[in-house]
Amino acid sequence: MSEPVFAASTPRIWQVGALCRAVADTLDARFNPVAVRGEISGYNLAASGHAYFTLKDPNGRDGGQLRCAMFRRAASLLDFSPREGDQVEVRGRLSVYEARGDLQLIVESMARAGAGTLFEQFLRLKAKLEAEGLFDATRKRELPRLPRGIGVVTSLGAAALRDVATALRRRAPHVPVCIAPAAVQGAAAPAELVSALQRLYALSARGEIDVILLVRGGGSIEDLWAFNDEHVVRTIARSPVPVVSGVGHETDFTLADFVADLRAPTPTAAAELAAEPQANWLGSLALLQEQLRDAVRDRLDLAAQRLDLALSRLGRPSTRLARQRLRVNGLGQSLQHAAARLLLLRRQALLRQTEAWPQVIRRDVQSCRQRLDQAALRLQLLDPSLVLQRGYAWLTDADGHAVTRASQASVGQALRATLADGTLSVTVQAHDHLARTQADRDS
Repeated sequence: MSEPVFAASTPRIWQVGALCRAVADTLDARFNPVAVRGEISGYNLAASGHAYFTLKDPNGRDGGQLRCAMFRRAASLLDFSPREGDQVEVRGRLSVYEARGDLQLIVESMARAGAGTLFEQFLRLKAKLEAEGLFDATRKRELPRLPRGIGVVTSLGAAALRDVATALRRRAPHVPVCIAPAAVQGAAAPAELVSALQRLYALSARGEIDVILLVRGGGSIEDLWAFNDEHVVRTIARSPVPVVSGVGHETDFTLADFVADLRAPTPTAAAELAAEPQANWLGSLALLQEQLRDAVRDRLDLAAQRLDLALSRLGRPSTRLARQRLRVNGLGQSLQHAAARLLLLRRQALLRQTEAWPQVIRRDVQSCRQRLDQAALRLQLLDPSLVLQRGYAWLTDADGHAVTRASQASVGQALRATLADGTLSVTVQAHDHLARTQADRDS
């Protein structure tokens, strides 16, 4: 019997809790934030202040229903008392209640039907800016660990400013804080927020601040609407330094949160994210100081050991000096002996040369005499008088030039003939050489 063959597309086997979390993550990425219109059914306000109800299609047109939960903070902000059958528009976040595996909507705000215009504008602008890439994670910058200064944009009368100032004073009293006041609610708020941000951008260009906190307390969508203004969002996107958005509470979302480099759930959390506690830095410095002290101590101990070793090798200076003196004396005696021996050898060599010098002179004189005799003999052989004694004569013309060829003399020319015992004056009578030459030609 053949083994069963499983298809390559065999589904992954999930743990139940892991699958619920994965579904929740998918819902959050795909749908949130979400706005829903429907009819309230089974509204229940618990003693904790949380409200639970079901939202269904009016008159059961499509038969759909959705479990909803509104926590105490959001329920306390309602300006009406929801009742069974009310037509409402809610906004919030889809999630999965893992304990039962139910799909539920965490409601962050609720309004009677027809009041959802602002949220629809929010969603449209969010989609537009998201398509332009203003919310991309690649644009997000890390916060500086040790900022030179912190800028804060908020209202001077806001509780958020007190919370931020308290947190910064507690965590980083050494970091300067620059406050750029602006309205955070109302028709004038967007323009004032833009102006405040631009003032802080100018300070950042001078290196005075390295991070900006944009904060305010919670409120309804209408209260927070200035932080959904397109001009404000684009101004935040142009910030030269990281921006931390701490607008509203944890369940409040604005477009400023999406474009900021970091979103904090509250203004206090924004301050805590921007400033690491001074105690941490002081602790790190203390640790480095201790490590440096230990390293210096180790180096000093090592140097002391090397010094002790050098001293042990060196010994007492007087002993070493005496040893050096003995060595110098020994070297001096050796030098004297060597000089005396060298002088003796030079004297002996000179004596030998003195004794051998007469013999050398005699040999040289004898050699010179032999060379002189040989030269005299060669010179005697070259003496012209010896040739004249054998019957030869030396002819010269009137100018004393030697006449060695018959062609040099002409008939009738006076010549002088030098013989062994004197000279004769002669005249050329005939030119035998020319006669022979002519005779040779005639023949």
